Amino acid sequence: MWRSMINAVKRDIPDELLVNGKEVYQGKYYMDGKYVKKDSPNTRRFVKPLESKVCGSIREACERCGAHDGMTFSFHTEFRDGDYVAGMVAKVLVEEMGLKDITVAATSLGNAQDVIADYIEDGRVIGVQTSGVRGRIGEVISAGRLKTPAVIRSHGGRPRAVEAGEVHIDIAFLAASTSDCCGNAKGVGGKNNCGSMGFAIHDSHFADHTVIITDTLAPFPNLPSSISAIDVDCVCLVDDIGDAGKISTKEARMTDNPRELMMAEHVADVIAATPYFKDGFSFQTGVGGPSLAVNRFLEEHMLEKNIRMSFALGGTSSAVCRLQDKGLVEHILDTQDFDQGAIDHIFKNPNHHETDLSEYANPANKGAYVNKLDFVVLSALEIDTDFNVNVITGSDGVLRGAPGGHPDTAAGSKCCIIVTPLTRGRMATVCDEVVTVTTPGDCVDVLVTDYGIAVNPLRRDLIDCLDAAGIAHVTIETLRDKAYGLVGTPDRLEWEDQVVAVVEARDGTILDVVRKIRPLHLD
Repeated sequence: MWRSMINAVKRDIPDELLVNGKEVYQGKYYMDGKYVKKDSPNTRRFVKPLESKVCGSIREACERCGAHDGMTFSFHTEFRDGDYVAGMVAKVLVEEMGLKDITVAATSLGNAQDVIADYIEDGRVIGVQTSGVRGRIGEVISAGRLKTPAVIRSHGGRPRAVEAGEVHIDIAFLAASTSDCCGNAKGVGGKNNCGSMGFAIHDSHFADHTVIITDTLAPFPNLPSSISAIDVDCVCLVDDIGDAGKISTKEARMTDNPRELMMAEHVADVIAATPYFKDGFSFQTGVGGPSLAVNRFLEEHMLEKNIRMSFALGGTSSAVCRLQDKGLVEHILDTQDFDQGAIDHIFKNPNHHETDLSEYANPANKGAYVNKLDFVVLSALEIDTDFNVNVITGSDGVLRGAPGGHPDTAAGSKCCIIVTPLTRGRMATVCDEVVTVTTPGDCVDVLVTDYGIAVNPLRRDLIDCLDAAGIAHVTIETLRDKAYGLVGTPDRLEWEDQVVAVVEARDGTILDVVRKIRPLHLD
């Protein structure tokens, strides 16, 4: 049995992970006021006049930037399921150049990067640092085939780790919809547009080398740019950087499901019952049908009270853009775009602003935007009776999700609302203990399900608000009992000792670990 330390969300953290100053999670404000030493990239200077940084191939760019065994490379996933760049780069590094002992540092990983799973199994990719793991990569990691435990961080935790030098990026390969010959790049104006490049900007500042990969070469100067030529070493022109049509995944589409619409309406009612719902309030919704649908019901309350939103934050959908076009939202602070409407909207509207991940949610800077949030509405795979939320492992213990900005916005907002159906299929969503903690319960305030509403007992003030508004609510234990009554109590998962992934809290402390699932032995 492993030796461990119990953290603030009652999770056993193996002692072997607590090295080089690493600590266990001790509460959402534990790191408040502490100093962090920023890492600096190794910058190769271009002093002599340079006509063009365009390379003939990705391999040429890799060679110019000194790609080597044991390197860490990064990429962004604004193209979501439509990304082509990560796979192209990985093939060059592994199959063409024969490199080994590679670490992948990605904003997220999914089906679009499935080829990386092959390189994990071959032992060429030995490390993964990411804000999300889906598809075959998640299955391979969960099966214990990655040489070192994957490290999973939130969108705010990622730039914190990069700035602190915990992740040192040798080469960042950044897909851009357009770039000029010197590397001034952005997410619009090409044949495959992604809109905001908020996931990519921070890497361009802190990577030793930055390579822009584009399918549309624009005349110099390609301004205003998301990524500046001063941070770029090479530019590669390829046939296609991705399929922009796959940016809008089924999770990021507006729902027409009556049950989800009912939950969304109840969320809006809860928001309207709080003292934070006033002129100039701020708001973010996560990805997920009920979460995104809150926008339409929130509009009704805003019109009724004649109030406007000061800013909407985070990943942006057409629903938020429409609110701005109606004069109901002053500013949109946009890290990524969920659909074509949002992609078309950004840069055409002066108050729709591209925002990088450090500005958005980094807990180690002097004031991330999440700290100014009044409300955030988020989804969940599971939530337990301590209000801990899981958004990364399925009921089978396999990695298949992403914290994204979930823990950051929950910690920073005045009111964090989780919206989720009580059950999914034959699985209880509200349970005794989540499989993996990705957002601590001390950051979660309200749960809205299709069978009722529960408020975290720590928020007596919100309980009083709902009572005053006549909004019925029950204990979370009541919702758990109802869920178990509908689908039964789940069997406990059986784990092996091997840690396959470490889940860091946004401040860099260890929140939870994911162990290799023990195979079932059928008689």
